Amino acid sequence: MDKDKVLLNRRLIWTGLKRDVKRDLKNHSPTIQSGDKIDYKNIPLIIRFLSEQGKILPRRLNKVNLKQQRLITIAIKQARILSLLPFQNNEIFFKMKMKIDQILSKEKDFKKKKKKMNRNLN
Repeated sequence: MDKDKVLLNRRLIWTGLKRDVKRDLKNHSPTIQSGDKIDYKNIPLIIRFLSEQGKILPRRLNKVNLKQQRLITIAIKQARILSLLPFQNNEIFFKMKMKIDQILSKEKDFKKKKKKMNRNLN
């Protein structure tokens, strides 16, 4: 009985069914807009592609193409070398990341409200 459960779990993991459930639980939406420039000086953009431990998030979570992912990794490494970003995350850096995320979400909400108002006027 236990062997059957183990085999079933292995098949689910192998086919990717169990992996999709785990991926849905994570909350990642760091997509790049058309006006964003991927550069080591653009710290608010780069921070969105780092995990809580300071690791670079993989491409499947970032939802970016290969070229953008390469540019992001190069920019992060350059920023780390120039000590604009820490190699390992600490509490201060994580708080800064949370503040930037809040500001970005407020900007998105403002843009949505502005579009709705423009539609209502027309």
